[in-house]
Amino acid sequence: MDTELSTDSSRVDVLRAWPDASICHGFIGRSGGASTGAFASMNLSYWVGDEERAVDANWKRLRREMPELKQVARLNQVHGNEVHAATRDTASVRPAGDGLVTSEPGVMLGIYTADCVPILMVDSKHKVAGALHAGWRGVIANIASAGVHAMVQLGAHASDIHAAMGPSIGPCCFEVDAELGERFGCEIAGASKHTRAGRPGKAFIDLRAVVRDQLERAGLAPENVASVGPCTRCASDRFFSRRAAGGKTTGLQMSFVGFAA
Repeated sequence: MDTELSTDSSRVDVLRAWPDASICHGFIGRSGGASTGAFASMNLSYWVGDEERAVDANWKRLRREMPELKQVARLNQVHGNEVHAATRDTASVRPAGDGLVTSEPGVMLGIYTADCVPILMVDSKHKVAGALHAGWRGVIANIASAGVHAMVQLGAHASDIHAAMGPSIGPCCFEVDAELGERFGCEIAGASKHTRAGRPGKAFIDLRAVVRDQLERAGLAPENVASVGPCTRCASDRFFSRRAAGGKTTGLQMSFVGFAA
């Protein structure tokens, strides 16, 4: 007879961006789950090598604490800029892409990260939500603008959209080859002001600052763009970070957003 895995005694760590109770959202941390080792402890991904029964236990606890997460639309994330519209009928399908939008109350959108920038967006006036996964490739491909456009297609107004960028690798730790830093400066307007020299042949990039600029160019008001939570590598005790793990596989945290039914 199978026994239920015991969960970490600590609480599930969830960061919020907006006080509006009609907006179901959060950036979930890594504590409070049943997974062990590199996946400790609230890993919510079945495809990184964690034990299936541990991930099942994590989802069971999460849904017990957050019943709104009974059904979550998710993606096969590919580091691009394709954004899909999710409905109740399609929420169980996992298309390839890096963004989800919905105009249906009760549909929750989920994305996974372990250093990349999770972006949650809402237009409370028109009840449209969006969730984006922005790694450096997605930032170069302007996933932020694609997400805003997809929300507008569902009836949102860019000037009414609020965006929150969650825990992700910070400018203190995102050191890349100098060629990539130069590429950011060449391919993304204004990105050069968010890069600085690192060690010989290296550069540091402030991904969230670049994304903020892209969101504002897509029509969001500066005061409607927030940054929530720490650098994931610096706070790897609270959030999964592949950089902190030396590039090895880790668990993934999920960020989610949607409007209450």
